This record gives sequence, C-alpha cells and structure tokens, in this order.
Amino acid sequence: MTEYSLGQQTMLVCVDSYEGGVPRGRLYLPGQQGQRFDSLSQLLLRAEQLLEQGGAQSFTIPRIFALAKPLRSAPCDADELARGKAATFEMRVLFRQHASWQGELLWLEKDARQSFRSALELITLMDSALRAEGN
Repeated sequence: MTEYSLGQQTMLVCVDSYEGGVPRGRLYLPGQQGQRFDSLSQLLLRAEQLLEQGGAQSFTIPRIFALAKPLRSAPCDADELARGKAATFEMRVLFRQHASWQGELLWLEKDARQSFRSALELITLMDSALRAEGN
C-alpha cells in the first residue's frame, strides 16, 4: 500500500461516484466500520469527527452555532473496503492548525502522492484526480 501504515490519523476515502462535483462513497478508519458520505460536506464533517476521536490534535476550538450533534451515517461492510468505484485515496492528516488540516493524500490507483496545506487544497487535489478519471 504505502510506506506508512494506516493509523489513527490515516483514513481511506473510497469515492464510488463523482457527478456534478459531488463525491459519494465511503470513509474508513482502520479497525472501524466504514461510514457512507453523499456530499463533500458530509465527507469533511465525518472526517473531522473521526479526527476528534483520536487523530491529530486540533490547535483551535471549532466555532459552532449550537451544541453539535454527532452525524449519523449508514454503516458499510468491511468487505467494501477494497476500492472506490471512481477512485481511492489514503488521506493522512498530520496536523490540524490554523483551523484547517495539513497532511498527505495518496491516490492509490495512480500511486501518486501530494501534500496538502489546507482542507481546500485537499479538496482541489481530490477534484483534480476525479476529473482526470473522467468522473
């Protein structure tokens, strides 16, 4: 897979479809049941919740309008873990500074790795990979 092993800060993002710039798929943490996502915002919010449970420590306290309720998602079977139908990424969040994420993204189908300095840059990297695949 990669030179680093899947750990608490590494998530597997399996994108099954990417229509109109909207990703749909599954998000996995090693040893946990996957979570489905049906939009970019669901993907990012679910990833943030997983990071809060034991990933890279945040350097800021998130601003919210009210007490946050946990996002509920439809679980998925571990059998589905292998690959996304459109693309599969390993997302390794190393730091959560400046109210954003910094880390590495590995596009498994192309064995290509890029660092990202913000969640926006992460989104741009994933978008460029999915568009390159013709989704």
